[in-house]
Amino acid sequence: MVQRVYRVPDVSCQHCIRAITSELQKIPGVRSVHVDLDSKLVTVAAEESVSDEQIRAGIEEAGYEIAA
Repeated sequence: MVQRVYRVPDVSCQHCIRAITSELQKIPGVRSVHVDLDSKLVTVAAEESVSDEQIRAGIEEAGYEIAA
């Protein structure tokens, strides 16, 4: 299991949390998603087979950009 953290500056409400969580949970191997509105961080716990690119694509598919 690996844990990855992404800074997503545009998260601001429960809708953001639901959109990102829903999109990431569609990825096989994603075990948990935590979105912190205060720190603007998305933390994803997933099996090692889940790539960084898959998670980034899921966040972008939900309509959010990841900070550089």
